[in-house]
Amino acid sequence: MPARRASARGTATERLRAAADEQRAALGEPGWTGPADAASLGRECVRAVLAAVDGEIAPRPAAARAAVTFLLGVLADRAPGRAVEVRVPPYAAVQCIEGPRHARGTPSNVVETDPLTWLALATGRSGWAQAVATGKVRASGPRADLSAWLPLLAG
Repeated sequence: MPARRASARGTATERLRAAADEQRAALGEPGWTGPADAASLGRECVRAVLAAVDGEIAPRPAAARAAVTFLLGVLADRAPGRAVEVRVPPYAAVQCIEGPRHARGTPSNVVETDPLTWLALATGRSGWAQAVATGKVRASGPRADLSAWLPLLAG
């Protein structure tokens, strides 16, 4: 069953390329001709989704999911651990930051935000303190401050 499922959905890089190309098409741009690795395609999804937002074009769902998931992965790589759960519904969640490990139930350190706010935070378009103060980010727990790790990508 996993083999059929993987072939039906394509590989991760194929899905990233399709998401990037779909968002680029919505922007009136040609398909992606850059590197075919997951990191390059993830960065291109971020760029294309932000370009759509800037152009007041609705981000394509697959591209938004890819951009959010890519940036959550970058956070988890830079701040490894399981003390904080960062949630960006409806797309993804990761555990990160060293400290007491969360095992069951709701973790004591949780960050939750919407996809566009996460993209703005992760790319430096928005500041952590302002996002928390305005309620765009809900952060609970003593380790739920991500400001030391943000932004993840410049521009």
